[in-house]
Amino acid sequence: MDIQKLAHSIRKIPDYPKPGILFYDITTMIGNDEVFSELIEFLATRYKDREIDFVAGIESRGFIFGAALAYALGVGFVPIRKKGKLPSTTASEKYSLEYGFDEVEIHIDAFERKKNARVVLIDDLIATGGTAQAGVKLIKTLGAQCVEAVFILHLRELGGKAKLEELCDVHCVLDI
Repeated sequence: MDIQKLAHSIRKIPDYPKPGILFYDITTMIGNDEVFSELIEFLATRYKDREIDFVAGIESRGFIFGAALAYALGVGFVPIRKKGKLPSTTASEKYSLEYGFDEVEIHIDAFERKKNARVVLIDDLIATGGTAQAGVKLIKTLGAQCVEAVFILHLRELGGKAKLEELCDVHCVLDI
């Protein structure tokens, strides 16, 4: 994986969505067939010998990477969504925001076809880690094992990776 090429393929937008925020726009990276393919191949190689049963992706950008990785590994994909978006019975987990709480859900039968399922959790970036922690807790609640949580970008100064490492192994492709 050419890390420099990956880093340069991500557009940086200052002062979005508000002044003082530098937004990392992955649309330019996923729109680059060479870089996106190389990234998925890199991740598939990382997990191909780890007996993965499912890839779980966090709404919404985690769906892009998660579905592609699940396909490359030949395993199922499981969405972890914001509250109220899944049509069947769910388990939910709240997590803290700067001013309040949010909640994510997973179908209670997501890993039903494989006892003690081995799962990779994926999202585009890890910042404070609240959503990712909730995702790992949901995976464990359903009796599965989160083998590793993987992120394309790690916003180091926000400390989310260290918090998540208390729950599972964590891999970040780019540290920013």
